[in-house]
Amino acid sequence: MNKEISAFEAANLQAHSNQTVLLDVREDSELEICRIEGALHIPMGQIPNRFESLPKDKKIIIFCHHGMRSMQVLQYLENKGFSQLSNLAGGIDAWSLEVNADIPRY
Repeated sequence: MNKEISAFEAANLQAHSNQTVLLDVREDSELEICRIEGALHIPMGQIPNRFESLPKDKKIIIFCHHGMRSMQVLQYLENKGFSQLSNLAGGIDAWSLEVNADIPRY
């Protein structure tokens, strides 16, 4: 099963569903450069200590800069029993290109 979702699809889900959570797993320093409004921020290194605060009854779309770290977090969360997970293909960089050009690229 393909676990990736395009930035366009993710933005559409976020805009039209209160059952979707965007999870930003980038570092604090990256968040200072740019962010997606409304996204929950938990740096990748803090996921093992904080994953229990995530909702298991909602779709979680995980993203980082380009999609590598977020895929690792997706696999970790799957192992912890989460089932409604997607990785944002291309990360926040793709979001900037496909959804909101006001988000700075780095």
